[in-house]
Amino acid sequence: MLGWYPGHMNKARRQITEALPEIDVVIEVLDARLPYSSGNPMLADLTEHKPVLKILSRADLADPEATQAWIAHFDAQPDSRAIAVTTTQARELKQIPALCHELAGQVRADRDVRVMVMGIPNVGKSTLINGLAGRKIAKTGNEPAVTKRQQKIRIDGRVALIDTPGVLWPKIEDQASAYRLAASGAIRDTAIEYVDVAIVCAAELARRYPEALRERYKLDDLPAYVAPVAAESVDADGPKLVDLQARAGFDGHAIMNEIARKRGGLKAGGVINLHRGAEVLLHELRDGKLGRVTLELPTDIPAPEPAPEDDDATPPPN
Repeated sequence: MLGWYPGHMNKARRQITEALPEIDVVIEVLDARLPYSSGNPMLADLTEHKPVLKILSRADLADPEATQAWIAHFDAQPDSRAIAVTTTQARELKQIPALCHELAGQVRADRDVRVMVMGIPNVGKSTLINGLAGRKIAKTGNEPAVTKRQQKIRIDGRVALIDTPGVLWPKIEDQASAYRLAASGAIRDTAIEYVDVAIVCAAELARRYPEALRERYKLDDLPAYVAPVAAESVDADGPKLVDLQARAGFDGHAIMNEIARKRGGLKAGGVINLHRGAEVLLHELRDGKLGRVTLELPTDIPAPEPAPEDDDATPPPN
């Protein structure tokens, strides 16, 4: 489990809460490669009574079939629509103002539809806003937490956008989500041990896209994972953690050894440099060099925790 709460994100949460009563529609920008993990549950709680347009960004890097499954999943939710875009392609963004009007419903003719744009850091939110505005307004970058304050931007189609800083949540409870976010670059590479992220990522890619992994790194075999006893409850400092390699069914450590060996990750004496292999895999994943891959499907969404039992509840009559 991963936890942090930078001061500017705490401030952003307050600003969002204060501005929401005047907002007609919320745009939540998600990474199309991990639409569940890149969705902030805190934002979902804040905006539960507002219509939401889910923008699956970086669609050009994601598996098209998986993206369609995610769009169907979000479209089935009340007051929710989803579209997939490449945020640098202006023609793909032209449908967004009309969708905002559709979701907003009846709005006075003398004012714009007010739209708040939300998303965690580094999902393409600022690139989306610049594309909608037709000029560079929001600062962009390949590092998390570039936007530091709210901005108001009026765009064509009678839409007023309010940009918000990328907001992460105090603690990522789902261990698999934390590793997927780290693999995508949505959280800083120092947040989780870099090599561990690559090992889990290699195991997941072997499960979901074995041919892409074999072809890119000229791998002859993808070794199965022989799980230790009680692999699903590995002891760690604090709560017990799931063995994500066991869940994937592939030995990510052995795969990373082979990637490092083939791609310049050998030290003097033939010692394998796993960190070098991790750099190769994660950078090439983020750059789309493994092809169009998606790291999760709607079926990977964890089941909700059961409600705690009320010890004081009156027992049913006999």
